[in-house]
Amino acid sequence: MLVEKYPWLLEPNLLTLLIRTLLALICAGVIGFERGAHGSAAGLRTHILVCLGAMIAMCTGVFVSMYYNADAERIGAQVVSGIGFLGAGTIMVNRGHVKGLTTAAGLWASACIGLAIGTGFYEAAIVGTVAVFFVERGLKSFSKSHIKKKTGDSDDGHYIGVLERDDEV
Repeated sequence: MLVEKYPWLLEPNLLTLLIRTLLALICAGVIGFERGAHGSAAGLRTHILVCLGAMIAMCTGVFVSMYYNADAERIGAQVVSGIGFLGAGTIMVNRGHVKGLTTAAGLWASACIGLAIGTGFYEAAIVGTVAVFFVERGLKSFSKSHIKKKTGDSDDGHYIGVLERDDEV
């Protein structure tokens, strides 16, 4: 692990905060750029802001736990639950077609990446970013051509958004 080789990466100082901020910008930027390129409701800036906010919240939690003997996990838990409200705002339902689920999931993943960066678990953030990018970019064409489930008991050709394919165009 990176922090075992370089233990100073866990110290709460200006240098590690700058490294974490840069990593959050890069990781969320990769995901947000991909979403923005597809016309998603939440693009580059939104993903970066979510990741930065989560990273700052977790850095604050770690700092408070180190110097004030408080529980850092509570702040991270509130980020995870709070991001649901932002994600819910991106989901639309119109005539049985659901749109925005992938965007909401991407925002949630960006927040979790920010939490990992905030705790100094850089490897999880980098691997998570690659995985999210692969899912959003690489699996999109696969799911459109291979995953189709019909609604109801009849074979009437009606599809529902969540079960048919990814929710974004």
